[in-house]
Amino acid sequence: MITLPDNKQEIIDAYALKKGDTGSPEVQVALLSHKIQRLTSHLEENKKDNHSRRGLLKVVAKRRRILNYLESLDNKRYKALIKKLKLKK
Repeated sequence: MITLPDNKQEIIDAYALKKGDTGSPEVQVALLSHKIQRLTSHLEENKKDNHSRRGLLKVVAKRRRILNYLESLDNKRYKALIKKLKLKK
């Protein structure tokens, strides 16, 4: 997976469709991907942290739902985002 910037605003600027866009599926998926990366690295160090593991599973499921929505909305945008973030599916 691609490494995203640590700053939330940088992620929003990189994936926004237009100026001031914070709610498009592309931005939401990029932010969730960043959160998944952070939680995954945390869980590598803290293997017994089951509360964070549950949170990770919830975030992954939310990202999957948004990606399914984007795929049904506009397949071209979906494929471009998957390629840009280097996600599977």
